[in-house]
Amino acid sequence: MKILFIDTVHPFLKKTLEEKKYICDIAYKKNKEEIEQIIKRYEGIVIRSKFSIDKKFIDKAKKLKFIARAGVGTENIDIKYLKKKRIKCFNSGNANSQSVAEHALGMLLMLLNNINKTNNEVRKGIWKRETNRGVELSGKTIAIIGFGNTGSRLAKLLKPFEVKILAYDKYLSKYPYQSTMRQIYNQANIISLHIPLTKETTFLVNDLFIKKFKKPIYIINTARGKCVCTKSLVNGLKTKKILGACLDVLENEKESFTELSKEKGLDQNIKRLVKSTNVILSPHIAGWTQESNYKIAKVLFEKITKNYALV
Repeated sequence: MKILFIDTVHPFLKKTLEEKKYICDIAYKKNKEEIEQIIKRYEGIVIRSKFSIDKKFIDKAKKLKFIARAGVGTENIDIKYLKKKRIKCFNSGNANSQSVAEHALGMLLMLLNNINKTNNEVRKGIWKRETNRGVELSGKTIAIIGFGNTGSRLAKLLKPFEVKILAYDKYLSKYPYQSTMRQIYNQANIISLHIPLTKETTFLVNDLFIKKFKKPIYIINTARGKCVCTKSLVNGLKTKKILGACLDVLENEKESFTELSKEKGLDQNIKRLVKSTNVILSPHIAGWTQESNYKIAKVLFEKITKNYALV
C-alpha cells in the first residue's frame, strides 16, 4: 500500500508504517495542483489542513482507500463525497484534547490575572499593582459549549478551581454538567467553545448570541476562528458586555492555519483585538504540543494498520 504524506506529522508515523512494509512518500513541498498529478498512484493520504480535499481532487485519486487527518476537524474534507466513494476518513480523535484544554485554561488564568499585560509593563519598567488587581476563577460559572473530548477534558481541569460548570452539546443525549442554552445565557460568567466548524457553528458568536447573556462574559475560543464573528466580539468589548477574550484562533486565518489571510490580514477589527489589553492571542497552537504531536501520529498509525493490515 502506497501512502502520500502531504503535511508534516511526527516521524513516528512514517517510520512505523514503513516497518510494517507500507510505502510512504513525502510531498511536503508540493502544492495541490502538483499533488493532483500524482495522487492516482496512492491508496492513502496523510494531511493536516494544507488544502481542501474536494470532489475534483477525490476523483483524481483513483486508488484512494483512506485519508488520515492529523487533527480533529475535517471541515477541509468533503466527507459526504468520500462516503459516496467508500473512502474512509480517519482523524486523530482525542490525541490533542489535553493540550487544547490546558491551553484554554492557561489563557484564561493569564487574562483574569493580567499576566500578559503586567509582563509587558514590567519589561518596560512600569510597576503598577493597584490597577492590575486580578479576578479569581474560583466561584465563577463556566459554560463549555461542545462537550466532546476537549470540552470534557477542560471540565476535569477546572474541577479543582471550585467553579460551577455548565455544559451544552447538541449532539450528545446524556453527559456531565448537562445544561440548556437558556441556563447558560442566564448564569455564565465565562464561555469556552469546543465545537467543530459547520454551517451551523459559523459565526455562532454574533451580536444576537452576545446580547442573550444576562451577565458580562469572558470568551475563550480554541475551536475555529470562524465560530466567532470578530466584528461582534469587538463591539461586545466596546460595550463591556464582553469583559475579555482568549483567542487561539482567528476569523482571518488561512484554510491551512499557517498564517492570517493576506487578503484580509490584520483588518480593522483584528487590529483592535491586537491593541486590547483584555484580549489574549496565540497562533492556533492550543493543540500543538510536543506530546500531542506524537499522540496524533500514534492514533493514526493504529487506525491505518487496524483497517489495512498488510499480509
